[in-house]
Amino acid sequence: MGAQKSIHAGKAKIDFNVDLSHKLCSALLLPPLRNSSNPFSQIIGRLSIKHPSLFGRSEKLDVLWDKGLNDSNILIAFRRPRPEWLSQQSFVIQHSITPEIAVHGLPVDHFSHSGSGGVNLCRLSVGMDLNEPATSHWSSTTSIKFEHVRPINNDGRSINRDLDGFPITCSGGSHDNMVVLKQESQYAIANDNSFTRLNFQMEQGLPLLSKWLIFNRFKFIASKGVKLGPTFLVSSLTGGSIVGDMAPYQAFTIGGLGSVRGYGEGAIGSGRSCLVANSEFTIPLTKELEGAVFMDCGTDLGSARHVPGSFLRHFPDNN
Repeated sequence: MGAQKSIHAGKAKIDFNVDLSHKLCSALLLPPLRNSSNPFSQIIGRLSIKHPSLFGRSEKLDVLWDKGLNDSNILIAFRRPRPEWLSQQSFVIQHSITPEIAVHGLPVDHFSHSGSGGVNLCRLSVGMDLNEPATSHWSSTTSIKFEHVRPINNDGRSINRDLDGFPITCSGGSHDNMVVLKQESQYAIANDNSFTRLNFQMEQGLPLLSKWLIFNRFKFIASKGVKLGPTFLVSSLTGGSIVGDMAPYQAFTIGGLGSVRGYGEGAIGSGRSCLVANSEFTIPLTKELEGAVFMDCGTDLGSARHVPGSFLRHFPDNN
């Protein structure tokens, strides 16, 4: 459910979009992030501007702005035309503000949802993406970006500690800076009866300045789907680890829709390492309706104690 409008200004195309469905349903069924009784606080508006030939040589400019009452994201991407056999270059500038509920949030309603703990991440990144030409079933992307991360409270003021007095940044100051070299490789193969997907991500914080974060972060996702008569079985395994400098917001979190369902984001725990297994069995009930049975489990592999502030969480009173 939503509204969309497109207009043309010369060669540029401008899209206006307001998305009500997922955010509004989430707000009606679960407690809102900031204890607001207004379900419309979860509505997200989107403004998209696309120019197919900015300088008359097929250079593409994309401007995307997502705005809600609690978060926002601005993305500017400039793509230069290159032959198909060469890496496609994109210059990207992104600025976002999001509630940091994965580690510093407050679990509520028996962990079914996580509310804001008054910590928000203001993140600015500038860099370049290189998309390698796809070969067979493999694709690869390399990027290098400068990132500036500044925690703020709900009033927009800079903070360096959460409500429990734990540091939010790795530096201990009001912000973290880093230059991150990222390599991501994907493998995908599918037919009418099954599919297989593999995803490998490697991030390296480059030691350009002594105060900038230096780390290595690895993550993998492996999933397999098999059709069993009219039903479909999907299983996946996700894992990762980080060594070196680490701010709490870089931790691997367990809990949420993309992890262990039925729990709020990060409500189960967070750590320097993680391993999450998911299985889902989908059964068609009617032509337009299907049911699913799933089982999720996850572990931080004993690394939670190495994440500042991950232990001192506000748990609901069970008495």
